[in-house]
Amino acid sequence: MFDVSMRRPLGAAGPRAAGGREPALEYRVVHGHRRAFRRAGQGPALVLVHGIGDSSATWAELIPGLARTHTVVAPDLLGHGASDRPRADYSVAAYANGLRDLLTTLGIESATLVGHSLGGGVAMQFAYQFPERTERLVLVSAGGVGREVTPALRLVSLPGAHLALSALRLPGMRTQVGLAIGLMKLLDTDLGQDAPDLLHLVDALPDATSRDVFVRTLRAVVDWRGQVVTMLDRCYLTAGMPTMLLWGDRDSVVPVRHAHRAHEAMPGSRLEIFEGAGHFPFHTDPARFLALVEEFTRTTAPADWSRDHWRRLLREGRPRAHPDLPEAAVRELREASRRSAT
Repeated sequence: MFDVSMRRPLGAAGPRAAGGREPALEYRVVHGHRRAFRRAGQGPALVLVHGIGDSSATWAELIPGLARTHTVVAPDLLGHGASDRPRADYSVAAYANGLRDLLTTLGIESATLVGHSLGGGVAMQFAYQFPERTERLVLVSAGGVGREVTPALRLVSLPGAHLALSALRLPGMRTQVGLAIGLMKLLDTDLGQDAPDLLHLVDALPDATSRDVFVRTLRAVVDWRGQVVTMLDRCYLTAGMPTMLLWGDRDSVVPVRHAHRAHEAMPGSRLEIFEGAGHFPFHTDPARFLALVEEFTRTTAPADWSRDHWRRLLREGRPRAHPDLPEAAVRELREASRRSAT
């Protein structure tokens, strides 16, 4: 969920070359707050949801390629990018509500949602709150599966985080952080896989307001023990909804075992692992990411939810027995009953 990235140039075979120039930011005022977004293409709607500390710019190199067959919308979540940063509710459920309202103003009634890290949790929450408006789910290194998360995020959730983040802006700190991250990359650590993205953290929180939003958003999903919210307790509700999980096998932020756990808990889901990739597989191998999303949306029919179907799933509830799940996943499901996303 540490989604602050430096944009990596793509080669001639990348999405930019295939689709042309990246779209400029547009704006809508919703509930009195300006929300920024990028929009391109025509066809079925595809919504790209970034993670904490990031913005729609994280998808910029992929949007032109995806826009060849879709109407692509990539918002800057409230408090991120070029969107306003009010004193507001920055919970996952609030982000899902805000996404619904933005899409409504754009005349989009249903869409395939692609969510990265925190954005994966937002996409899953959107599908839970508004199943009739969700056609498919693509969850990328998504938060909200298990408690484990990088210790750095747990530390930032503690009191005094504002001072620690402010210290990153002191003269010379960027150089020191860059050297530390460069060493991790040189040593081929998992955390080093995302070194360019993590280094940009120093630049992504330029003022006190940005730092306050970051901490508020983080504390809504993470505390000193790890991730607070979960989607495992309601993964059974995705039965009948095309779902694809994309993960890097060297993700040090949200470990890849969460991908396997979610795959086991989500009936009929598809799992694709990016070997050698960290928390940003769509930066590491954008061509493969683009091909997978295009193939997935082309070969699956959108979910068609009715109130009767949703009522039946809720009444039946989560299966009591889990004969096919590993013991670790069973323990997570039990824990999920005590910490729910809503």
